Amino acid sequence: MVVDCTLGLGGHSEALLARFPEARLVALDRDKEALRLSGERLAPYGERATLVHAVYDELPDVLDRLGAPRVQGVLFDLGVSSMQLDEAGRGFAYAQDAPLDMRMDQSTGTSAAEVLNTYPPGELVRILRAYGEEKQAKRIVSAIVREREKEPFTNSARLVELIRAALPQAAKRTGGNPAKRTFQALRIEVNGELSVLERAIPAAVEALAVGGRIAVLSYHSLEDRLVKQVFAAGAANTAPPGLPVVPEQYAPRLKLLTRGAELPTEEEIAENRRAAPARLRGAERIRESLG
Repeated sequence: MVVDCTLGLGGHSEALLARFPEARLVALDRDKEALRLSGERLAPYGERATLVHAVYDELPDVLDRLGAPRVQGVLFDLGVSSMQLDEAGRGFAYAQDAPLDMRMDQSTGTSAAEVLNTYPPGELVRILRAYGEEKQAKRIVSAIVREREKEPFTNSARLVELIRAALPQAAKRTGGNPAKRTFQALRIEVNGELSVLERAIPAAVEALAVGGRIAVLSYHSLEDRLVKQVFAAGAANTAPPGLPVVPEQYAPRLKLLTRGAELPTEEEIAENRRAAPARLRGAERIRESLG
């Protein structure tokens, strides 16, 4: 059994089912529209594919319900799906005007507009710095607070315009669209992405059978750093220094399959420009946990 923790439109899941005819697949997504569309795409595979409405940190519960505590493979593709970026009404993309929503599961949670309109200024600065790595966070938040007092934020175009006006000229000349980092920060906050990922990656490693593999595609440094830390800890020898023989409980549980993070080739980026920031890391489970 293999798990696609980020089903999206089902491209990876379809490739796994086609490439491995004996495999059974469990696929998770918090977006009900993605589940509906990918369900149509994967219908030819019948009972080999089980689609579940869940956030990926719920993986242990999902596997428990299915009676499959151990799996042979786990995949995470942490980017926003093309469907979410391209569907104007979701508010993920800064290139087109849309309601400031950004919830991957629109049936629950707080929207980006609510975050902008209700969070204290200090909390907004923290979010933009921590999740967007935005150096001009204070300047942007000052403008947001000033403008939200006149009229609450509802749509993305007004926010993009405000960010452009708030930034100094030098900051606008680097790194693409100046709203990119703020939109990333809001999306991560709205969906609790980093806290979910902090729980999900160790849980996925624990769910692997010996010989099972995990692959993670990240799209910004915060995600990649978190994945790197979990993999490095699993691949480390934790024995006290100086032992002549390393007891099994101190031996690595993981073998790294990538040297650092693998980057997309120029050809891959030419074919799909959204692949440009992707970072791939992989690891294999080489022993059970002890004690």
